Amino acid sequence: MPAASGGTSQEGTGDCRLRSVMVEVFMAVGAGLVALAHTAPFAFLLEALQRDESVWRLPADPAAPTVYLTYDDGPNPTATPELLDVLARERAAATFFLIDDHLTEETAPIVGRMFAEGHGVGLHSNARWLMLRTPEAIADRLRQFADRIERLTGGRPCRFFRPHAGWRSGALYEALDRAGYRLAGWSWGLWDWNWWRPREAASLAERLARRADAGDVIVMHDGHHRDPRADRRHAIEATAQLIPALRARRFLFDRLPCRG
Repeated sequence: MPAASGGTSQEGTGDCRLRSVMVEVFMAVGAGLVALAHTAPFAFLLEALQRDESVWRLPADPAAPTVYLTYDDGPNPTATPELLDVLARERAAATFFLIDDHLTEETAPIVGRMFAEGHGVGLHSNARWLMLRTPEAIADRLRQFADRIERLTGGRPCRFFRPHAGWRSGALYEALDRAGYRLAGWSWGLWDWNWWRPREAASLAERLARRADAGDVIVMHDGHHRDPRADRRHAIEATAQLIPALRARRFLFDRLPCRG
C-alpha cells in the first residue's frame, strides 16, 4: 500500500508539471498573437475586425493590372527630388507618406511638386508608440498634420495614414475612424527592407519585380524616420530599374485611391 501511495503522488506531481507547461505554452502563444496583431507587416487579427479600415492590396483588374508604388519617411531634400525625376521620366504615379518633422520651409516645395505632378500624399509617423496614445490625441495629431501640409504646400493630403513600421492598435483604428482615415499597409514581401543585409538597387528591383502582382502595394523609403537627409540612392536606382521591369510584364502604375 505505501508503494502505491508513492506512485500516485509522483503521477500527481507529473500531471501538475504538465499542466503548468501547457499553461506557459498557451500564454506564450497568446502573447505572440497579441504582439503580431499590433506589429505584423501584413494584415492580421486587428484587420479581421476592421475590414474596411485598412488597405494592404487593391482589387486586381485583369483589364488594367496595376501596381501601387509607395514611399515612406520623406520629404528628403537630398533624395526625394531625384526620385520625383525618375517617376516623371517614367510617367509613373506613386504615393508618398510624409513625416511631420521632415516637412519644413525647405522641403515644402518638394511636397508641392508631388501634388502638381499627380502623386498621392499621405501621413506617416516616426514613432512606433503613437499607437499607445488615446484615439482623441491620435486623431487630433492627424488633423493638425494634414492642416499643416495644406498650409505650407496648398495641397490637401489623402486620408491615408501609414504607422511607423506598421505598428497599430485598437486605439489607432478608432482614431482613424474618427478622423475619416484608413490605414495604408503594404503587400507581403514587397518592401525594401533586406533582412539585415545591405540594400542594393539591382537585387531589390529584381526581387520586387519578380514578386509583384496586380493590386499589390510596394513600399520603399525615400527618407529615414530619424535622419531627414538619409542616403536613399538604393531606392532611387531601384525605382528606375523596377518600373521598366514591371512595365515589361504589362503592369500599370497609379497612386493609392485617395479619399480626400
